[in-house]
Amino acid sequence: MIADAVVPALDEAAAIGGVIDSLPPGLIRRIVVCDNGSRDGTGDVARARGATVVREERRGYGSACLAGLAVMRRDPPEAVLFLDADGSDDPRDAVALLAPIAEGRADLVIGSRTLGRREPGALLPQARFGNWLATGLIHRFYGARWTDLGPFRAVRWSALERLAMRDPDFGWTVEMQVKAARAKLRSFEVPVSYRRRIGRSKISGTLTGATRAGAKILGTIALDLIRGGR
Repeated sequence: MIADAVVPALDEAAAIGGVIDSLPPGLIRRIVVCDNGSRDGTGDVARARGATVVREERRGYGSACLAGLAVMRRDPPEAVLFLDADGSDDPRDAVALLAPIAEGRADLVIGSRTLGRREPGALLPQARFGNWLATGLIHRFYGARWTDLGPFRAVRWSALERLAMRDPDFGWTVEMQVKAARAKLRSFEVPVSYRRRIGRSKISGTLTGATRAGAKILGTIALDLIRGGR
């Protein structure tokens, strides 16, 4: 199976090289690093490791992902792997994430930090609470059971195109899971390891960031329900 990776990145020069180097050899055809306006040379480090680098000045996790997918659309893979650039995900878990898609058993595979092994202090209390609340609401309104909204995930390209992703910000992951539930995609979770990130989180590491992310996630679910997504 041909799989490409999307790695959104903002000022992750200290971590991005290790993330790229740790992806299992031969698993990923093309690594697209979406530099979301870094000022620390993140793009240069990624390019030196052989990644394709696309610059997206409009800030936002979803904006970076959309920019990476736009590059891939010229020569699309069969599956896309999404992982963070901060070293918190263990790239070796990519094998487990892609396997159900390669075997024809799944369209979307979420890497669950809740089910996997977590380094102490890696998943902050506000992130655990947000996951619990959001996944509970998704189960209540859509019938889909997940334990996490983690960014480490894999999706079949054809399924991803059907989802018509749009969110430019923190709602990207929950938008994908809500739309996948509504489209009745074959969705799995696999346990993944989670480590303390290199550097400070721009979202959950601050009260303002965590509050904004939580509001966005809940707002994404509410908006979909208002539009008749059930």
